[in-house]
Amino acid sequence: MSDETMPIEDYLAQGGLLTSPDNVPPRYRGELLRLMASFVDSELAGSAGFADVINDAPGIKERIAAARIVLEKADHAGRVLEIMGDFGADTARYAVHHPWSARLPRDADIGAERRGGDMRLSVLHYPLEGWIDAVVMNVLMGKAVVIQLGELARISYQPLAEVLRSILPRETRHAELGIEGLKRIAETEEGRRAAREALAYWRPRVAASFGLSGSTRYHMLARLGLRHTPNEALLAEWQKAIDAELAALNLN
Repeated sequence: MSDETMPIEDYLAQGGLLTSPDNVPPRYRGELLRLMASFVDSELAGSAGFADVINDAPGIKERIAAARIVLEKADHAGRVLEIMGDFGADTARYAVHHPWSARLPRDADIGAERRGGDMRLSVLHYPLEGWIDAVVMNVLMGKAVVIQLGELARISYQPLAEVLRSILPRETRHAELGIEGLKRIAETEEGRRAAREALAYWRPRVAASFGLSGSTRYHMLARLGLRHTPNEALLAEWQKAIDAELAALNLN
Protein backbone atom coordinates (compact mmCIF):
# COMPACT_ATOMS: atom_id res chain seq x y z
CA MET A 1 0.00 0.00 0.00
CA SER A 2 1.17 3.51 -0.75
CA ASP A 3 -0.20 4.79 2.58
CA GLU A 4 0.20 2.33 5.46
CA THR A 5 -2.18 4.39 7.64
CA MET A 6 -5.11 4.02 5.21
CA PRO A 7 -7.62 1.22 5.90
CA ILE A 8 -7.28 -1.51 3.28
CA GLU A 9 -10.87 -1.12 2.06
CA ASP A 10 -10.41 2.62 1.52
CA TYR A 11 -7.16 1.98 -0.31
CA LEU A 12 -8.80 -0.56 -2.62
CA ALA A 13 -11.95 1.52 -3.16
CA GLN A 14 -9.76 4.39 -4.32
CA GLY A 15 -8.08 2.28 -6.99
CA GLY A 16 -5.26 0.68 -5.01
CA LEU A 17 -3.89 -2.65 -6.23
CA LEU A 18 -2.74 -5.84 -4.53
CA THR A 19 -0.09 -7.94 -6.21
CA SER A 20 0.45 -11.26 -4.39
CA PRO A 21 -1.24 -13.65 -1.95
CA ASP A 22 1.15 -12.42 0.74
CA ASN A 23 -0.48 -8.98 1.03
CA VAL A 24 -4.12 -10.04 0.64
CA PRO A 25 -6.33 -9.71 3.76
CA PRO A 26 -8.47 -12.76 4.71
CA ARG A 27 -11.86 -11.29 3.72
CA TYR A 28 -10.49 -10.08 0.41
CA ARG A 29 -8.89 -13.47 -0.21
CA GLY A 30 -12.19 -15.27 0.26
CA GLU A 31 -14.10 -12.99 -2.10
CA LEU A 32 -11.33 -13.07 -4.71
CA LEU A 33 -11.24 -16.87 -4.69
CA ARG A 34 -15.02 -16.99 -4.99
CA LEU A 35 -14.89 -14.70 -8.02
CA MET A 36 -12.11 -16.72 -9.66
CA ALA A 37 -13.93 -20.00 -9.00
CA SER A 38 -17.04 -18.62 -10.68
CA PHE A 39 -15.02 -17.63 -13.74
CA VAL A 40 -13.15 -20.95 -13.99
CA ASP A 41 -16.26 -23.05 -13.45
CA SER A 42 -18.22 -21.02 -16.00
CA GLU A 43 -15.50 -21.31 -18.65
CA LEU A 44 -15.14 -25.06 -18.11
CA ALA A 45 -18.92 -25.56 -18.23
CA GLY A 46 -19.22 -23.35 -21.31
CA SER A 47 -16.43 -25.23 -23.06
CA ALA A 48 -18.02 -28.58 -22.26
CA GLY A 49 -21.41 -27.43 -23.49
CA PHE A 50 -20.13 -26.26 -26.86
CA ALA A 51 -18.07 -29.42 -27.29
CA ASP A 52 -21.33 -31.34 -27.41
CA VAL A 53 -22.66 -29.34 -30.39
CA ILE A 54 -19.60 -29.23 -32.64
CA ASN A 55 -20.96 -32.14 -34.67
CA ASP A 56 -24.29 -30.31 -35.10
CA ALA A 57 -22.56 -27.53 -37.03
CA PRO A 58 -23.83 -27.26 -40.62
CA GLY A 59 -20.44 -26.68 -42.25
CA ILE A 60 -16.66 -26.69 -41.83
CA LYS A 61 -16.46 -22.98 -40.98
CA GLU A 62 -19.04 -23.37 -38.24
CA ARG A 63 -17.29 -26.45 -36.83
CA ILE A 64 -14.02 -24.56 -36.66
CA ALA A 65 -15.70 -21.64 -34.87
CA ALA A 66 -17.29 -23.95 -32.29
CA ALA A 67 -14.04 -25.86 -31.76
CA ARG A 68 -12.18 -22.59 -31.28
CA ILE A 69 -14.62 -21.52 -28.57
CA VAL A 70 -14.27 -24.90 -26.83
CA LEU A 71 -10.47 -24.74 -26.88
CA GLU A 72 -10.08 -21.11 -25.84
CA LYS A 73 -12.60 -21.25 -23.01
CA ALA A 74 -10.71 -24.20 -21.53
CA ASP A 75 -7.48 -22.23 -21.91
CA HIS A 76 -9.00 -19.20 -20.18
CA ALA A 77 -10.06 -21.40 -17.27
CA GLY A 78 -6.51 -22.73 -17.04
CA ARG A 79 -4.99 -19.25 -16.91
CA VAL A 80 -7.16 -18.13 -14.00
CA LEU A 81 -6.77 -21.51 -12.29
CA GLU A 82 -3.01 -20.89 -12.18
CA ILE A 83 -3.66 -17.78 -10.09
CA MET A 84 -5.95 -19.78 -7.81
CA GLY A 85 -3.03 -22.18 -7.40
CA ASP A 86 -0.99 -19.33 -5.94
CA PHE A 87 -3.58 -19.24 -3.15
CA GLY A 88 -3.34 -22.98 -2.52
CA ALA A 89 -6.12 -24.32 -4.76
CA ASP A 90 -5.68 -27.94 -5.87
CA THR A 91 -5.29 -27.21 -9.58
CA ALA A 92 -4.57 -30.84 -10.52
CA ARG A 93 -7.95 -31.96 -9.16
CA TYR A 94 -9.95 -28.99 -10.38
CA ALA A 95 -10.53 -30.06 -13.98
CA VAL A 96 -12.55 -33.10 -12.84
CA HIS A 97 -14.06 -31.51 -9.72
CA HIS A 98 -17.55 -31.32 -11.29
CA PRO A 99 -19.22 -32.96 -14.33
CA TRP A 100 -18.90 -29.85 -16.50
CA SER A 101 -21.11 -31.18 -19.28
CA ALA A 102 -23.98 -32.00 -16.87
CA ARG A 103 -27.16 -29.99 -17.45
CA LEU A 104 -30.56 -29.61 -15.81
CA PRO A 105 -33.82 -30.39 -17.62
CA ARG A 106 -34.66 -27.83 -20.28
CA ASP A 107 -37.74 -26.61 -18.39
CA ALA A 108 -35.89 -26.02 -15.09
CA ASP A 109 -35.95 -22.50 -13.66
CA ILE A 110 -33.21 -21.76 -11.11
CA GLY A 111 -32.87 -17.99 -11.54
CA ALA A 112 -29.36 -16.96 -10.50
CA GLU A 113 -28.93 -19.90 -8.13
CA ARG A 114 -25.58 -21.67 -7.68
CA ARG A 115 -25.67 -25.46 -7.41
CA GLY A 116 -23.70 -26.90 -4.51
CA GLY A 117 -19.99 -26.25 -4.84
CA ASP A 118 -20.29 -25.69 -8.59
CA MET A 119 -19.78 -21.96 -9.08
CA ARG A 120 -20.70 -21.73 -12.77
CA LEU A 121 -23.22 -19.04 -13.74
CA SER A 122 -26.74 -20.44 -13.52
CA VAL A 123 -27.35 -20.09 -17.27
CA LEU A 124 -24.69 -22.73 -17.89
CA HIS A 125 -26.80 -25.38 -16.13
CA TYR A 126 -29.30 -25.37 -19.02
CA PRO A 127 -28.86 -27.70 -22.02
CA LEU A 128 -28.24 -26.67 -25.60
CA GLU A 129 -30.62 -28.17 -28.17
CA GLY A 130 -29.01 -28.23 -31.58
CA TRP A 131 -27.02 -25.78 -33.62
CA ILE A 132 -29.39 -22.79 -33.83
CA ASP A 133 -30.05 -22.95 -30.11
CA ALA A 134 -26.30 -23.02 -29.42
CA VAL A 135 -25.61 -20.06 -31.72
CA VAL A 136 -28.34 -17.96 -30.12
CA MET A 137 -27.08 -18.79 -26.65
CA ASN A 138 -23.54 -17.87 -27.74
CA VAL A 139 -24.69 -14.51 -29.10
CA LEU A 140 -26.49 -13.60 -25.89
CA MET A 141 -23.96 -15.02 -23.46
CA GLY A 142 -20.99 -13.92 -25.54
CA LYS A 143 -22.04 -10.28 -25.26
CA ALA A 144 -22.72 -10.75 -21.53
CA VAL A 145 -19.25 -12.22 -21.00
CA VAL A 146 -17.60 -9.29 -22.81
CA ILE A 147 -19.45 -6.78 -20.61
CA GLN A 148 -18.78 -8.72 -17.41
CA LEU A 149 -15.11 -9.22 -18.28
CA GLY A 150 -14.74 -5.52 -19.01
CA GLU A 151 -15.89 -4.95 -15.44
CA LEU A 152 -13.63 -7.61 -13.92
CA ALA A 153 -10.58 -6.50 -15.92
CA ARG A 154 -10.49 -3.48 -13.57
CA ILE A 155 -10.25 -5.67 -10.49
CA SER A 156 -7.91 -4.65 -7.68
CA TYR A 157 -5.87 -7.87 -7.69
CA GLN A 158 -3.37 -6.96 -10.40
CA PRO A 159 -2.25 -10.44 -11.55
CA LEU A 160 -5.87 -11.41 -12.22
CA ALA A 161 -6.69 -8.09 -13.89
CA GLU A 162 -3.80 -8.61 -16.31
CA VAL A 163 -4.94 -12.13 -17.23
CA LEU A 164 -8.54 -11.02 -17.74
CA ARG A 165 -7.44 -8.13 -19.97
CA SER A 166 -5.52 -10.63 -22.13
CA ILE A 167 -8.58 -12.90 -22.32
CA LEU A 168 -11.05 -10.15 -23.23
CA PRO A 169 -10.13 -9.86 -26.96
CA ARG A 170 -10.64 -13.61 -27.46
CA GLU A 171 -14.00 -13.58 -25.68
CA THR A 172 -14.94 -10.60 -27.85
CA ARG A 173 -14.11 -12.70 -30.90
CA HIS A 174 -16.30 -15.53 -29.57
CA ALA A 175 -19.23 -13.11 -29.46
CA GLU A 176 -18.44 -11.97 -33.00
CA LEU A 177 -18.39 -15.58 -34.22
CA GLY A 178 -21.84 -15.99 -32.73
CA ILE A 179 -23.17 -12.96 -34.61
CA GLU A 180 -21.65 -14.24 -37.86
CA GLY A 181 -23.40 -17.57 -37.36
CA LEU A 182 -26.72 -15.94 -36.46
CA LYS A 183 -26.59 -13.79 -39.60
CA ARG A 184 -26.42 -16.95 -41.71
CA ILE A 185 -29.27 -18.52 -39.76
CA ALA A 186 -31.46 -15.41 -40.15
CA GLU A 187 -31.22 -15.52 -43.95
CA THR A 188 -34.26 -17.82 -44.11
CA GLU A 189 -37.71 -17.56 -42.57
CA GLU A 190 -37.31 -21.01 -41.02
CA GLY A 191 -34.02 -19.92 -39.47
CA ARG A 192 -35.52 -16.71 -38.11
CA ARG A 193 -38.41 -18.62 -36.56
CA ALA A 194 -36.09 -21.07 -34.81
CA ALA A 195 -33.81 -18.24 -33.69
CA ARG A 196 -36.73 -16.31 -32.17
CA GLU A 197 -37.80 -19.39 -30.23
CA ALA A 198 -34.27 -19.79 -28.88
CA LEU A 199 -34.08 -16.10 -28.01
CA ALA A 200 -37.29 -16.35 -25.98
CA TYR A 201 -35.75 -19.25 -24.03
CA TRP A 202 -32.22 -17.92 -23.47
CA ARG A 203 -32.66 -14.19 -23.02
CA PRO A 204 -34.15 -14.24 -19.48
CA ARG A 205 -31.67 -16.91 -18.40
CA VAL A 206 -28.67 -14.91 -19.60
CA ALA A 207 -30.12 -11.75 -18.02
CA ALA A 208 -30.20 -13.57 -14.66
CA SER A 209 -26.40 -14.03 -14.86
CA PHE A 210 -25.96 -10.32 -14.09
CA GLY A 211 -27.31 -10.81 -10.58
CA LEU A 212 -29.90 -8.88 -8.60
CA SER A 213 -30.55 -5.17 -9.04
CA GLY A 214 -29.83 -3.12 -5.93
CA SER A 215 -27.52 -5.85 -4.61
CA THR A 216 -26.12 -5.16 -1.15
CA ARG A 217 -23.29 -7.59 -1.94
CA TYR A 218 -22.19 -5.31 -4.77
CA HIS A 219 -21.39 -2.51 -2.33
CA MET A 220 -19.17 -4.79 -0.25
CA LEU A 221 -17.29 -5.93 -3.36
CA ALA A 222 -16.91 -2.33 -4.53
CA ARG A 223 -15.27 -1.46 -1.21
CA LEU A 224 -12.73 -4.19 -1.94
CA GLY A 225 -12.07 -2.96 -5.48
CA LEU A 226 -13.54 -6.20 -6.86
CA ARG A 227 -16.48 -4.47 -8.56
CA HIS A 228 -17.03 -1.01 -10.01
CA THR A 229 -20.36 -0.99 -11.85
CA PRO A 230 -23.70 -2.08 -10.32
CA ASN A 231 -25.46 -5.16 -11.68
CA GLU A 232 -28.38 -3.18 -13.07
CA ALA A 233 -26.06 -0.89 -15.07
CA LEU A 234 -24.24 -3.86 -16.62
CA LEU A 235 -27.59 -5.50 -17.42
CA ALA A 236 -28.86 -2.32 -19.09
CA GLU A 237 -25.67 -2.13 -21.18
CA TRP A 238 -26.18 -5.74 -22.29
CA GLN A 239 -29.84 -5.23 -23.13
CA LYS A 240 -29.05 -2.19 -25.27
CA ALA A 241 -26.27 -4.01 -27.14
CA ILE A 242 -28.39 -7.12 -27.74
CA ASP A 243 -31.38 -5.08 -28.92
CA ALA A 244 -29.17 -3.37 -31.50
CA GLU A 245 -27.70 -6.66 -32.76
CA LEU A 246 -31.10 -8.34 -33.04
CA ALA A 247 -32.75 -5.35 -34.71
CA ALA A 248 -30.09 -5.44 -37.43
CA LEU A 249 -31.08 -9.06 -38.13
CA ASN A 250 -34.83 -8.46 -37.90
CA LEU A 251 -35.00 -10.73 -34.85
CA ASN A 252 -36.47 -8.40 -32.24
